[in-house]
Amino acid sequence: MTGVLPIDKPAGFTSFDVIAKLRGATHTKKIGHSGTLDPMATGVLPLFFGGATKVCSVLQNEDKRYVAGIKFGITTDTEDTTGKILSETPSCVTEEEFRKVAASFVGDIFQTPPMYSAVKVGGRPLYDLARRGQEVERAQREIKVYSVSVLKFDAGAQTAKIEVFCGKGTYIRTLIADMGAALGCGAAMSSLRRTEAGGFKIEECLTLEEACALAAEGRLEEKLLSAERLFDGLPRLDLCEYDARLYKNGVPLELKKRGWGGVSGDIAVYGGGKLLGISCMDEEAGELRLRKMLNLE
Repeated sequence: MTGVLPIDKPAGFTSFDVIAKLRGATHTKKIGHSGTLDPMATGVLPLFFGGATKVCSVLQNEDKRYVAGIKFGITTDTEDTTGKILSETPSCVTEEEFRKVAASFVGDIFQTPPMYSAVKVGGRPLYDLARRGQEVERAQREIKVYSVSVLKFDAGAQTAKIEVFCGKGTYIRTLIADMGAALGCGAAMSSLRRTEAGGFKIEECLTLEEACALAAEGRLEEKLLSAERLFDGLPRLDLCEYDARLYKNGVPLELKKRGWGGVSGDIAVYGGGKLLGISCMDEEAGELRLRKMLNLE
């Protein structure tokens, strides 16, 4: 089995739980994923089967869209409502105040990764240290938030629901905690649903139950999407049979000799109609430089 399967991850499962479930259902060991989701979160989780696992490191579209619930007036050790409450503060946030603060988090901003995260410090995941009651210094990271839309606001319950469109590496619960700090009352994430990731939308996803049922019928492979669609937005370079053979053997291809040039950034390289790899044109070296060889079959 080779291809991509977007799954609508259920609550209570880790991303690895979903993979383990499908490994058992499909008797396939080689399954990877992109964009880890916390157990409380639901939504788009792209899974990669067989040779398609190679594309994970060169994914082009790493933007994501989320719908998140917020509870004002509390802070927790995990920055969501599943964690231990650290503080409770009477809050009387108005919708106008919240909209103003939410808008201030749009753009290129800095964020400190939460302790309960997979980010590694000194070779150890932060969540491992957090579970031992340790807190360490974490370097801030620059993230990109394209938009924050307020979908719902309940002044009486002091809750809200927002939609966030953002770049890779953004922690929504940290974004919410930082908004709470800016409001002076604290806030924690009460729910999270990812509606878009890796170029896949929630409407394209199968539920885990549907995927397992199709696997039991021997029909899941019919639902796998081609990994090549992930690179549709890249410039395409089609090699002749001779150059394709050289490329697959790792031989540098001279740009000037072939009349190539003037294309910046990544390029999808094809041979015989099949995606062979991702490369870039190194004008200084005068050759096609390989980023990742992709044998998707």
